[in-house]
Amino acid sequence: MGYALRFTARRAMTTSALRIERDGAVARVWLDRPEIRNALNAALIGELASAFAALAADSAVRAIVVGGSGKAFCAGADLGAMRAAASFTWEENHADASRLAEMLWALYSCPVPVIARIHGDCYAGGLGIASVCDIRVVADGVTFSLSEARLGLIPATISPYVVRAMGEQAARRWFVTAERFGAAEAKACGFAHEVCAGDEIDAVDRLAR
Repeated sequence: MGYALRFTARRAMTTSALRIERDGAVARVWLDRPEIRNALNAALIGELASAFAALAADSAVRAIVVGGSGKAFCAGADLGAMRAAASFTWEENHADASRLAEMLWALYSCPVPVIARIHGDCYAGGLGIASVCDIRVVADGVTFSLSEARLGLIPATISPYVVRAMGEQAARRWFVTAERFGAAEAKACGFAHEVCAGDEIDAVDRLAR
């Protein structure tokens, strides 16, 4: 799916899983499934990849902010999608992982700065999305977790980006323990560039400007 994103200042558009706003040269991409804490499914993954491809091609865009609608940034994979994936063939699983990899690469390789606005829960694939952003602004009280180990898995597709973002030693621990950690730990390992009070999370606007 492609999007026509060359619109005027302060205009917004909504897809099935995203809300996209433009304020001059700054684009804001909101994961917009608040009823399930912006959990990832095939639609959200595909729409993110397409939106970033379109924004990357728009020479008027100079910065992009990625955030989550509602109470969370992203709670990881949609459990319904995970249940469906349990019956996938090898080929279907490979295609599913490839779509996630393409989405992450679209964000990581974006030619303008991408700023993550992180609040609430940021789990698993959501932490992967945060990892591919250039700058991460984290609200105090956020909860992070690489929760895959609770399901008998370890992070796979997101792992190279997570290791780059927080360092190997921090990643080795949280990959295997699935412990929850907060803004202070994220700041200490270098994952969070800035930590702010929850009601000051829109400090990302200063960075975008």
